[in-house]
Amino acid sequence: MIDDGRSAIVVDPGEAGPVHAALDARRLALAAILVTHHHADHCGGVDGLRGRLQGPVFGPAHESVPQPCEPQAEGDVVEAMGLRFEVLDVPGHTAGHIAFFNPRGAGEPILFCGDTLFSAGCGKLFEGTPAQMHASLSKLAALPDATRVCCGHEYTVSNLKFAQAVEPGNIEIADHALRCKALRAIGKPTVPSPIGRERRINPFLRTAEPTVVAAAIAHGAAARSGSEVLAAIRTWKNEFR
Repeated sequence: MIDDGRSAIVVDPGEAGPVHAALDARRLALAAILVTHHHADHCGGVDGLRGRLQGPVFGPAHESVPQPCEPQAEGDVVEAMGLRFEVLDVPGHTAGHIAFFNPRGAGEPILFCGDTLFSAGCGKLFEGTPAQMHASLSKLAALPDATRVCCGHEYTVSNLKFAQAVEPGNIEIADHALRCKALRAIGKPTVPSPIGRERRINPFLRTAEPTVVAAAIAHGAAARSGSEVLAAIRTWKNEFR
């Protein structure tokens, strides 16, 4: 994330090399690093960047991440490059996963959510429970419509294929799948995606919708609660091809 044209904030550097190359190409200083969770593909490059880092590393208070790191949890506020990020606890993918939310961003709110929320999907439940993930996703779904969701991976096309299986009659999912396939075909990203759109296309944010509930029950959901529906469709997604 670049603010003033001279400095950058790096989020979840899995490797140091590509970050060094990007900073060098743009002649940018490294002002801070934000880490959402402990998986190596999100923090493996932190130590390799410390030599040029001019500020702190901010990361989850309840996970083991490269040290030194300033620990963050729900209610904390991170300041870097004149920007303020609200820290949100969003467990589910990992037990201590956090997200960073800037209500203003560069004119619009922006969210760095790691592997909790993807465009049209959510992360696997490696350490957390369905109830935790449902609560975390509900928290993120309540953010303003214009919030740009900056997730950890480009999984949108495959996620939309699954979303169409869950809601085959959802025209917006079908239309967005075509747009995203076209973008990927020319090497362009599908993210960030506004949270307002995600509420319309992402089955993991739509666990109260009758069509999603029916699909979850058909795939083993024991009840109609949000966490039970999420658990069933997440298990289905794990096996979906």
